[in-house]
Amino acid sequence: MSLPLVVGTDGSDAALRAVDWAADEAALRGAPLRIVYASLLAHYERVVPSVRTAPASGAVFAEHIVASASERCERRHPDLTVSTEILAEDPAEGLLGQGRNALAIVVGNRGRGELAALLLGSVGLSVAARAQCPVIVVRGEETKPGNGQRWIALGLGDRGTGTATVDFAFTEAVLRGTGVAVVHAWRSNYPETPTAHTGQLDDARQSAQREAEEWLEEALRDATAKHPEVRVRREVVEGHARQSLLDAARSAELLVVGARRRSDAFGLQLGPVNHAMLHHAPCPVAVVPHQ
Repeated sequence: MSLPLVVGTDGSDAALRAVDWAADEAALRGAPLRIVYASLLAHYERVVPSVRTAPASGAVFAEHIVASASERCERRHPDLTVSTEILAEDPAEGLLGQGRNALAIVVGNRGRGELAALLLGSVGLSVAARAQCPVIVVRGEETKPGNGQRWIALGLGDRGTGTATVDFAFTEAVLRGTGVAVVHAWRSNYPETPTAHTGQLDDARQSAQREAEEWLEEALRDATAKHPEVRVRREVVEGHARQSLLDAARSAELLVVGARRRSDAFGLQLGPVNHAMLHHAPCPVAVVPHQ
């Protein structure tokens, strides 16, 4: 049996949008969907003695949340295999545990308990920064069919970091019948301010530009050979990738970025560009880990 796609829910509007997105994705991939509700309140209700015979209110709430989400998915895709899980643990830890044997994890960009000032909820940020499988944070407005071309936006990182990210983006493009818009940024070691050695500065930048273009072609070579039907739009930019990725995401159904996972590191493992995308992208963002 194929690995499940895991989606976290707490019954909030953002979580329900994530459930809908996950159901559509599972149907596209022909994968089972697992709906997960995790809360420490469920743990406390289990360990505190009670004389009541009726279920605790938290348990009733949790069962209602997952049952409603399951029914929602089955109505949306009647042939979809859906299972549910209620976990008595921290939501982020619960989802990370489920993700150890999952195709991917899907979360909303905001939960019930998040402060209004946060652009991305703490659960989504923690899961995106630590999971060993791809994590999709559902952001932006629901994608509507348009007359223009449809794209998966792909942020390509430094040399040697692109394989898993590229494969994920092209898989999504094939499933959805879209193209892939690739953005790769490079930075020169020379200062921005002109000097007497302007010719050297120009030569260095041209060399860096060529090297960046060569790396982009190298990173895409296998995927384009495997999927010649996928149209590809390439953009190599000097400086930070942030604005170019946000621009590409405006016309994209999904933005795909990579993230390093270091086995000897603790805490959040997301770079500044990924942070910016998770907080500001106008479409869902997939964070694909690589070692």
